[in-house]
Amino acid sequence: MPFRSVRRILRLGSSRLRRWLCWLCWLTGGSWKRTLAAVALMAALAGMGGFVFVSLGLVSISASSGHWKASGWLLHYAMRRAVSTQSMGIEVPPLDDPALVLKGAGHYETGCAICHGAPGRERSPIVRGMTPEPPTLAPRIRQWEPQELFWIVKHGIKYTAMPAWPAANRDDEVWAMVAFLQALPEMSEQRYRELALNVRAENRESASAGRLGSPKGALETVLADCSRCHGADGGGRGDGAVPRLAGQSEAYLLGTLQAYASGKRHSGIMQPVAAGLEPQLLKAAAKHYAELSVTAIADDSTVAPEVLAHGKRLAELGIPERGVPSCVHCHGPKRAPRNPMYPDIAGQYARYLKQQLDLFTAGSRGGSEYVHIMHSAAQRLTPEQIQALADYYASLPPAEMATLTAEPAATLQPQR
Repeated sequence: MPFRSVRRILRLGSSRLRRWLCWLCWLTGGSWKRTLAAVALMAALAGMGGFVFVSLGLVSISASSGHWKASGWLLHYAMRRAVSTQSMGIEVPPLDDPALVLKGAGHYETGCAICHGAPGRERSPIVRGMTPEPPTLAPRIRQWEPQELFWIVKHGIKYTAMPAWPAANRDDEVWAMVAFLQALPEMSEQRYRELALNVRAENRESASAGRLGSPKGALETVLADCSRCHGADGGGRGDGAVPRLAGQSEAYLLGTLQAYASGKRHSGIMQPVAAGLEPQLLKAAAKHYAELSVTAIADDSTVAPEVLAHGKRLAELGIPERGVPSCVHCHGPKRAPRNPMYPDIAGQYARYLKQQLDLFTAGSRGGSEYVHIMHSAAQRLTPEQIQALADYYASLPPAEMATLTAEPAATLQPQR
C-alpha cells in the first residue's frame, strides 16, 4: 500500500478519534481530567459487566452453537499469522524420501485419520461436532508451507483438538509427518492403504501369522497394528523407516516397549502406542516378535568395499584414543554370550542404524539404563564413521551373530 494512502487512513482515523474525544469532553464539561476519568469509568463498567455476564453463566460455550462468523474469522486469522511468523527461520530438509512418507503414513492412520479423514474415508461423525471442526486435510495442505506444517505438527494449536507432538525432541518424526502430508493431496485410496495399512502384504503375511499361531483377542489387535509398520514377519517393511524386530531378544523388546511407555525413550509415534497397552500385552508382543524367524533384509544399495572395511575396523577395535569402545563387545558378532538388553544390529537397516546413532549424538535418544554408553560413544564419532558403521552392520546376515565361531581381532571394554 502506498505511503500516502497509509497516511490518509491514519489521518482519517485520528480525526474520528479527536471528534469522539471532543464529544466526550463536551459531555464532561470541557475538563480533560473529567474526560480521562469518564473513559476509565466506562472501561471499568465494561469489565465489570463482562465479569457479571460470565459469572451468570450466560456465555455460550457449547460446541453445538459454533462460532460467530466474526469471532471464527478472527481466531483463524490469528492462527494463520502466528504460524507464519513463528515458523520463520525453520530450515526445511529434503522431503521427497519415500521412507519418510511411509513412516508418516503409519502414524497418520493411528493418530490423525479419525479427525482429519483419509483417502477414501470420511472423518468420524463425532469430530464433526467439535468447535472448531477439524478439517479434511487433503484439500488444504497446499495452503501451507512445509515449515508451517512442521510448526503446527510439532507445537499443536491452542483452543482446538490439535495436540503438540508427544516427543518434543524428535524433529525427525515431525518431518516424516510433513513429508506424508505434502504427498496426501495426490494420494489415491489404494496408495494410502498400501502405505498406512500394508494391505499389499496381507495375503503373504497371513501365511506367516498362521505358521506362528494366530494370536487371540487383545493381542491379535495389537499385532495387527504393529504389523502395519513392522510387518507380520517383523521385517520392518523393507526400507529402513522402521526397524526389523524379528529375532531380537525378548528382554530387549520388552525393555524397549516399557521405555516407550514410560517416556524414557522418546518417540511421538511409539510412545502413545506403548503407553496405551497393559503390561501383559507388552510382554506378549515382545515374546511374539522374539520368536519370529529372522530373514536377511533385501538391500539394493551398493556400498564401497573400503567403507565396509572401515566400518568393520571401527566395530571390532573402536577408537581407544577417543574413548570409543568396540561395537562387537555389546552388539556382536562374537562367540561369547552378550547382554540380552543389547540389540542385535547385524542385518538391521543401515538407514535405521544411522538415524539411531544420530539421535544418540544429539542426546535425543532415550532408552534403558545402558543408554549413557551409547550417548558417550556416538558423540565421539564423525558423520563418516557413523555411516561406515551403519553400512557395515547392515551388510552382515542376521544369523552371523549366532553362527560366527571366531572372536574379532580386539575389543575395548565399554565404561559403565
